[in-house]
Amino acid sequence: MATTTARLLQLLGLLQAQAVWTGEDLADRLGVTTRSVRRDVDRLRELGYPVQSSRGTGGGYQLGAGRALPPLLLDQDEAVAVAVCLRLAAGGTVAGVGEAALRTMAKLDQVMPAAIRAHVAAVQEATVTVEYQATTVDADALLTLARAVREHHQVRFDYTARDGAASYRRAEPYRLVATGRRWYLMAFDLDREDWRSFRLDRMLEVRASTFGFSPREAPDAEEYIRRSVQSGWENEATVRLACSLEDVDDYVARWGTLSAVDESHCDLRVGSQNLDTMAWWLLRLPTDFEVLDNDELVAAYQRLATRTAKLAGHAVG
Repeated sequence: MATTTARLLQLLGLLQAQAVWTGEDLADRLGVTTRSVRRDVDRLRELGYPVQSSRGTGGGYQLGAGRALPPLLLDQDEAVAVAVCLRLAAGGTVAGVGEAALRTMAKLDQVMPAAIRAHVAAVQEATVTVEYQATTVDADALLTLARAVREHHQVRFDYTARDGAASYRRAEPYRLVATGRRWYLMAFDLDREDWRSFRLDRMLEVRASTFGFSPREAPDAEEYIRRSVQSGWENEATVRLACSLEDVDDYVARWGTLSAVDESHCDLRVGSQNLDTMAWWLLRLPTDFEVLDNDELVAAYQRLATRTAKLAGHAVG
């Protein structure tokens, strides 16, 4: 029985690792006959694993998606990866996922071998998660949109714009983009006949339509969302940095747009809803800079300079 159980686990691992296996290839890998492979496949089906089989060229055995989720077979690296991701998801931006992640972590820890548990503990002890105020989105809405993107189905939803205006939207969904603090949908708005970005936390009554669509030629989703977010800023500024673009690219990431001026200077276009926040953020950059086109940002730095001078005076005194 122990040998049979071990072989079933090995067979399950093979089916999860590759899309399709012939009976002969499985028999060769397991060191048994094709008749034994058929019996083992039947046992997996009895346990709830939807193992499908097909004949002819390109046919064989494959693991399909079933109605119920049977136990998963994870190796050491996979178990560590899943456990760490669940820990991060427990503090994520999708409403309801945090609690589900904690429950799953508890189940996984209960059955995890001691050696793998030690690896997970080592990663968790070495990791610090800095919490910040993130905007959560509805998990059902996120899944509905993800399926619509994959299956090319139109979606319908109510939307509240930044100025509070409410509207009903019909759209062809193309990509979901997570920026860290928020989730966005890039879609083709059917009524406005143009591309639009939508914040998921401003969507209500999200539902997929039965109407399909043929994908259009679409802009790059990450670049489009980044530009859409920037266009909604109340305050924008361009600063000239005293360094090359390559020296600061990792610091800026997606929070602004860099353009090279020469080998030792580059311009950074940034925006924010709050000038003081923008001023503080720019001070984090590891180089000197000059504000080119926003007098209000210069005034914000004057206020900061006054406050800093006062603090420095108190520290000396």
